[in-house]
Amino acid sequence: VQLQASGGGLVQTGGSLRLSCAARTASNNGMGWFRQAPGKERDFVASIGWNGGAPVYADSVKDRFTISRGYASNTVSLQMNELTPEDTAVYYCAVARRAYGSRSRSDYTYWGEGTLVTVSS
Repeated sequence: VQLQASGGGLVQTGGSLRLSCAARTASNNGMGWFRQAPGKERDFVASIGWNGGAPVYADSVKDRFTISRGYASNTVSLQMNELTPEDTAVYYCAVARRAYGSRSRSDYTYWGEGTLVTVSS
């Protein structure tokens, strides 16, 4: 399963970005987004079920970020609003082993190359 993430870039505090990720096949799997800041571990951001339901968010992004599935279900997007410098990281999309996403990295079997998000103060 190949994953391709896009949409990263440089934005000012308070701005918005939309990340997208396309998988060759993931229509029966949950998908998720993780992020890794310099010198830190890769942390959970958000996940969503195979049918676009059951979204789950990390507390740090809840009410600011929205995860969604594309019509073909092989794509997942992350709308990020009210960005702060603490959101600066490389963002990774991943395909879950099962029909629903998870907060745990070990529940994901395929990972895309990350896309860098930089939020300036």
